[in-house]
Amino acid sequence: MTTIDTSSADELRARMVDKVRDKGFATNPRVEQVLRDMPRHDFVPGHDLETAYHPFQAAITHRFSDGTSLSCASAPFVVAMMLDQLDVRPGDRVLEIGAGTGYNAALLAELTDDARLVTTIDVDPDVTTQARRNLNAAGYGDVRVVTGDGTRGVAEHGPYDRIIATVSPWDIPPAWWHQLTPVGRMALPLRWRGQTRAVAFADQHGTLVSDSVELCGFVNLTGETEGEQSGAITDDGTISLHWDRDQPLDPNKLHGVLDAPSTTRWSGHTIGGNEPFDGIWLRMTAEDNRTCRLDVNPDVPSEVADPLAPMRSPALAADESLAYATKNRHQTDNGSRWELGAIGHGPAAETLADRLIEMIDRWSPAREARPTVTAYPADTKFSEASIEKRHCELLVTYSEE
Repeated sequence: MTTIDTSSADELRARMVDKVRDKGFATNPRVEQVLRDMPRHDFVPGHDLETAYHPFQAAITHRFSDGTSLSCASAPFVVAMMLDQLDVRPGDRVLEIGAGTGYNAALLAELTDDARLVTTIDVDPDVTTQARRNLNAAGYGDVRVVTGDGTRGVAEHGPYDRIIATVSPWDIPPAWWHQLTPVGRMALPLRWRGQTRAVAFADQHGTLVSDSVELCGFVNLTGETEGEQSGAITDDGTISLHWDRDQPLDPNKLHGVLDAPSTTRWSGHTIGGNEPFDGIWLRMTAEDNRTCRLDVNPDVPSEVADPLAPMRSPALAADESLAYATKNRHQTDNGSRWELGAIGHGPAAETLADRLIEMIDRWSPAREARPTVTAYPADTKFSEASIEKRHCELLVTYSEE
C-alpha cells in the first residue's frame, strides 16, 4: 500500500490553486476554496503527486485501443474555469456528463452542499466503476453515478439547475434542454468549425445565450452521432482538414491543393511568443461559414505547409481552394515578434487569403473580445454564418455587430 505524504500533498495542492488563480481562473471564492480543500490525488491513485497537482496538465486514466485518450481528470485550470462558468449555488441540482475519475463530481457536491443533488453519467462502465470507487473512498457515496448514454441525460433525477459536460459534444442534445430548469445554466465544451470552446449558457425562454466563452480541449463525447468531419488532403495523410456537416466541403476536391502555386498575404499585425491568437479563429466562425481546421503533422516541411499552429490552425476552404493562417518571425529590440499572415492555394487563393487577412484585421484592435454564442432550436436560420447542427442552430455574434 502506497503511503501519501499529506503535508507534501497539501503544499502541492496549495501551489496548484495559486497558479490557477494567477492565470485568472477560480475567480469564484467558493470554487477556489473547494479546489484548496479537495485531495485530488485520491481521485488519480495511479499518478504521482506532481502529476496529480500539476495545474495545467490532465491525468489520463483510460485510453482507446489506438492510444488516444478516452477518459481523464481534466487539468485543474480547466476544472476551475468551467466551475466558474457553471456558478453552482447551494441547493442546486446538478447533472455532469462524463464521470471521469469522480473528482469533478466531488467538487460539485461541495458546491451544492448536498452530494445527493449531484448525478454523473458516463457510457463506459469501467469509467463509472472507477468514479464510484473513488467517490465512495473520499466520502461522497451519496453522489449518483449512472452508466448510460450521456446524450439522454438522466431524467429521473432532474430537472437540473446546472448541467456540465466534461466531455466535448458537437451538438446540444434535446434531453439536456428538456432536463434544464427554466432559469438553469449549462457549461459545455462545445465544438464548431474545428475548434472547441467552453461555453456557459443561461436559459432565456427556451433559447440558450452565453455569458462566457473560453478556449479549451476535451475528449469527445461518446454516444452522439458525430457531426465533425475530417479528411486527408495529401497522399500520405499527414495533412488533413476538419469541418462540420453543414459545410459543403469535399476533401477530394482539395486533395493535392497544396501542390498548387501559393499566394501569401501579410497583415502587419504581430504577436509575441506567449500571446494568444485563438480569437482570430473565433472571429472567423462568426463571419464566414467556410471556416475549418487545418492539421499538419509537425514533421511536414514548412515548404509544403507552414501553418500558424501545426496541429490546429484556422483555415478557409471553398471548392478547390484553401487558405490558412501563417506567421513570420521578426526580431525587434524587445525580442521576437511574429507577423500574422495567410497562405492560399488553388483558383481562389487570393480571394481566400485576403478574406483571412480581413479577419485578422477585425480581430487585432480588440484581441480580448469574446462573442455571444446563442443556441436556438433546430431549423432556425438567422444568417449565412449561422452554424447548423442536428438539434440546434448556433449564432456567434460580437457586440459591434
